Order: sequence, then C-alpha cells, then structure tokens
Amino acid sequence: MERHEIDAELSATGARELLAATSAAHLAYVGPDATPRVIPVGFWWTGEVFVISTATTSPKVAALSARPEVALAIDTGDSPSGARALSVRGRAEVEIVDGVVEEYLMAARKSMDPEAAAAFEESCRKMYAQMARIAITPSWVRFYDFGVGRMPRFLKDLADQAQS
Repeated sequence: MERHEIDAELSATGARELLAATSAAHLAYVGPDATPRVIPVGFWWTGEVFVISTATTSPKVAALSARPEVALAIDTGDSPSGARALSVRGRAEVEIVDGVVEEYLMAARKSMDPEAAAAFEESCRKMYAQMARIAITPSWVRFYDFGVGRMPRFLKDLADQAQS
C-alpha cells in the first residue's frame, strides 16, 4: 500500500475520531512457538507510528524482536450501525529506553483526570527503571465505518447483491 493511501485511511474523519477517543487496541503477533497471539494493549498514535509500551520482560518484547510483523485492531461500537474499526498491518521496532516511555503516559492521560494521571505517572516512575518502546510503522491500513457503509469490499458487494 502506498504512503498516500495509508495517510488517506488514517485521515478519514471517523478514523481521526477513533484515534483521538481511545488508547485501547488489540495487537496480533507471532509468539516464539510460532503460534499467533492477540492481546489487549494501550497505544499512542504519533501521526507516524503507533507506540505501545511495556515492561522489558514482557513476552511480546522478545517475540517482536524476532518476528516484527504485526497487526493492530482499534475498534468501537456495540451495534452494527455504530461499529467503527481501524485495521493496521505493519512492522514493529523495539527499543529499550531508560525510565518511562512518554507516549505511555500520554495514552493514559486520555482516559484520566489530571489528578489520577499524576498519581499514575508517579507510580510508573517508581516501577519502571526501563521500558520497551514498540513503534509500529503502518504498511497497510483500512478504516471501516459500518453505519455509513464503509465496509470491506466483499461485504459491500454482498449487501449490494442482496438489495438487487
């Protein structure tokens, strides 16, 4: 997928709203035993990469260092008309940093009031001497908004056939 196509998907109004509203996603990767994993993660979108932060001892750190190809799913909505999803494929780059990854704190602030965010930050700074910063560079992106008919092509074709 070309960079301008990726940017267009990420710039769709609903995609921007989804990225601004949540910091929760599901990360898919291949574990050391060559079987797939899907795990809940927090993320921060920098405008270029998705940043996930974790303890250096997390199993995903070693797995992503060996096999960096990943998928990320960010979604919301509890009804067909309200369902929105951002589906991302890309490559993860793992970097061990001293202290707390700043994007980790920025993601947490999205869902916390200032007092709770300050307490969270203080706790994190006590807990982590180092963290793993996982930066995912998107190579393919699709934004789906089922309520407005923005859905996978195969499903749109099926719906159109059913209406004819």
